Amino acid sequence: MAEDKVLKCKQCGQQFIFTAGEQEFFAQKGFENEPARCAPCRRARKRERAATSGVHFRESQPFRDASSRPGYGRGRY
Repeated sequence: MAEDKVLKCKQCGQQFIFTAGEQEFFAQKGFENEPARCAPCRRARKRERAATSGVHFRESQPFRDASSRPGYGRGRY
């Protein structure tokens, strides 16, 4: 079983933990490399890349039930 690893962010130089759960997720997705950046640097880099490409980047938000919106939740899928 995988154990938590301490990695160093290549952007800011801070140490961050690559948890066993994250390692399992990476393995399931077929990713072969460990993350090179900490979560805050990954988010910042994603925002910067989205801004330069013209693609709108949206931070993840908590789940909102769409059933109260017109046209949703009525089996129209």
